[in-house]
Amino acid sequence: MKIVLAYSGGLDTSVILAWLKEKYQAEVIAFCANVGQEEELKGLEKKALNTGASKVYIEDLQEEFARDFIFPMIQSGAIYENQYYLGTSIARPLIAKRMVEIAREEKAGAIAHGATGKGNDQVRFELTAAALAPDIQVIAPWRDASFREKFPGRAEMIKYCQERNIPVQATAKKPYSMDRNLLHISYEAGILEDPWMDVTRPEHKEMFKLTVSPEDAPNKPEYVTLDFEKGNCIAVNGKKMTPLEVMKKLNKLGGKHGIGRVDMVENRYVGMKSRGVYETPGGTILYFAHRQIETLTMDREVMHLRDTLIPRYAELVYYGYWFSPERFALQAFVTESQKNVTGTVKLKLYKGNIMTAGRKSPFSLYNPQVATMEADPTKAYNQDDATGFIRLNGLRLRVAAQVLGPLDKIG
Repeated sequence: MKIVLAYSGGLDTSVILAWLKEKYQAEVIAFCANVGQEEELKGLEKKALNTGASKVYIEDLQEEFARDFIFPMIQSGAIYENQYYLGTSIARPLIAKRMVEIAREEKAGAIAHGATGKGNDQVRFELTAAALAPDIQVIAPWRDASFREKFPGRAEMIKYCQERNIPVQATAKKPYSMDRNLLHISYEAGILEDPWMDVTRPEHKEMFKLTVSPEDAPNKPEYVTLDFEKGNCIAVNGKKMTPLEVMKKLNKLGGKHGIGRVDMVENRYVGMKSRGVYETPGGTILYFAHRQIETLTMDREVMHLRDTLIPRYAELVYYGYWFSPERFALQAFVTESQKNVTGTVKLKLYKGNIMTAGRKSPFSLYNPQVATMEADPTKAYNQDDATGFIRLNGLRLRVAAQVLGPLDKIG
């Protein structure tokens, strides 16, 4: 039996690698995806092999992540529960997709992950596998009672590694867990499980890795321009960039100015509420700029229809349905809605804030002759037309009031 394991080199996945070999008498292939986590990948292959892996894949998926996952999601405007930019959620289907591909290449009958039975990631990994390779078995050790009994805590895991000469660095447990990629970094659990705990206090300043505190950001604002073509950012400050380069550039700018911090209590798919703290500096800027160019170029009814779908699209990403018929259908609509979302947005970044400093487009639907409040010699808009418009739109209200009486009395 062959198993492809999502491997990070940390304590959990090191233990899982060895445990899988013992329990299933299997050949374990370790896979580590670089999605921008900025973790030290040097030496990871040797570590996995010394732990017992028969083969190791370490692959840079950042460009694919930015181009095929982050950018299409940003076009949709999806933000989960109006606060979470879906940084972890959107990375999981890419990682699981590549795991399935490796399993096919290696003729492996199973994939395995280290996600717990309480979180969202287990669902995201396994729904992706179900959509792409329903014949491949998924092994989730943390949902195996025998695994949990054997490893009730870190001490038992460290002892297990020491007994087998597994090369792990036993360090003190962090007061929270972290997950980082190109779009964001998340913090949860530990001290953050108290929703009253204030992460903005000075003693917690070192927790944040991507952004400075807004109070410590530069006292001078900085202007940045973003060029869009069909809903995708193609240049920053006039310089053409790939999606990956855009994300890296905006992450630096946003981090410098303390942009993109979110502290929220969210609803996990498995049913519980969970407190999460996030840094999404570049993504926050990109979402904001994208919305600004949409306001100039997108038809009102198309925008309003798309906006009604934002919560649904966000749920699909958050819950793990990236590879689903409904997400593909929504994406087709999103793509159509973006065909004229082309132009330039100028933003002002200052101490955690993003302010619009201008927007322009060759497809602008803003007509100054129509919009002006001054006398218009072109007579592009006839104010007299509003009389019939209001009268017809008020017809049902007048009829209802005549039949039922004043509508403020209803109910």
